[in-house]
Amino acid sequence: MKSFDMKNIDPGNLGDMPLDDFKSLGNRFVEWICSYFGDIASYPVLSTSKPGDIRNALPGNPPEYSESFNDIIKDLDNIIMPGITHWNHPNFNAYFSNTGSGPAVLADLVTAALNVNVMLWKTSPSATELEETVMEWMRQLLGLPDGFFGMIIDTASTATFTSIVAARENVPGLNIRLKGFAGVEGLKPMILYCSDQAHSSVEKGAVAAGIGLENVRKIKSDENFSIITSELEKNIRADINNGKLPFVVVSTIGTTSTTSIDPVPEIGRISRKYGLWHHVDGAYAGVVSIVPERRSLMDGFENVDSYVTNPHKWLFAPIDTSLIFYRDPEKVRSAFSIVPEYLKTAESSETIDYMNYGIQLGRRFRALKLWFILRYFGRQGLINRLRDHLRISLMFRDFIEESEDFELMAPVPFSVICFRFNPGRKISDEDELEKINSDLMEKINSTGKLFLSHTKLRGKYIIRYAVGNINTNEDHIKKAWELISSSAEAGS
Repeated sequence: MKSFDMKNIDPGNLGDMPLDDFKSLGNRFVEWICSYFGDIASYPVLSTSKPGDIRNALPGNPPEYSESFNDIIKDLDNIIMPGITHWNHPNFNAYFSNTGSGPAVLADLVTAALNVNVMLWKTSPSATELEETVMEWMRQLLGLPDGFFGMIIDTASTATFTSIVAARENVPGLNIRLKGFAGVEGLKPMILYCSDQAHSSVEKGAVAAGIGLENVRKIKSDENFSIITSELEKNIRADINNGKLPFVVVSTIGTTSTTSIDPVPEIGRISRKYGLWHHVDGAYAGVVSIVPERRSLMDGFENVDSYVTNPHKWLFAPIDTSLIFYRDPEKVRSAFSIVPEYLKTAESSETIDYMNYGIQLGRRFRALKLWFILRYFGRQGLINRLRDHLRISLMFRDFIEESEDFELMAPVPFSVICFRFNPGRKISDEDELEKINSDLMEKINSTGKLFLSHTKLRGKYIIRYAVGNINTNEDHIKKAWELISSSAEAGS
């Protein structure tokens, strides 16, 4: 093995950025962020970049020597910013809009500076114990039953996968963790149940957990796009009679396309009857149970085994901030815990080591930004903002219902409105309506003033308008409707 050529090390080119430079640049970037937040409404919501524009503007080779931050900031402004779709924009109404709020942005700055790994209590006691505290605060705010154990992970997709694995390992007598599928003699096909409106992460979780797409049962939903429980139970019985092994049901509070609500209490009763794990996906809408008049969303949680909700969707936290709660954390720990010698600590018997409750070893200090949010806004501040989003969403719904040329395509339990343009409500051909509405949506998005997304509901092309940004207000709703209706009128 060759030794290092010590003569080629430049002692004047070692170490980190000088603190004086960091301070002045830090102030400059805070000013940059303030300017961005202050001017964000002037940006086109949706980037107008074409594929390859950003990459072609960047060098093909890494820099050989240090470059000045003046040049870096110049390229940030001139190359990167034109390719940004502004999720923090108050007129970002596609998908599920979100917000990186001020207090959370500051927390992320501190998190990056501390750069701790929250895998063991010992690797940073404050990070672990703050996460415990914040998750207990959130359990109380959301209205979950006493005893639920929570942790912060990256996304709801990971939470769903983790819960499917925990459910798989909870089936008596299998021990797939130890033996693998091939090692379990006479293993029956394991069956997962969800609504036909469930998020695609359920299927991805089934793939990753070795269950297979063929063993995912998508149960029919009703006219409100909620799972039909009689169909669920019928499918469970049929699978049992056909020699299969039902093991988990996934229900949803706020489905992706329409934000419909599955009947959690009844699904929980059926799950208990047949000994199935019950996972609830509240990624988008779960946080709204903080609002007292929506606390009924937590009905039936005495029969829920795992629950996920995302503050990065509707509680003003930057992505990625997802909360997973478990009724019995030991069932999860037994599915995932592997502790090699180099990770053993003297304190582990009396502390929580979060690495034992999922697939991640390295974990970011995500609790800090949630702590900043909860302390800065407070419970009442969060309630006020969520209530106002619900209020202005109903205002937009009313615009649709009162129009002779638009149709409301699904109930509006939260802050997403599913609608389409149908001049005079006279067109019945679905292909024609899809063309009209896809053209309309592209026309609106191309203005840069608004960003909408779409879905399909039982073969019908639907436009979605989602409210969730902390700065979206009544005036934005009115102007959005003016743009939508005028664009529709001009194109008809």
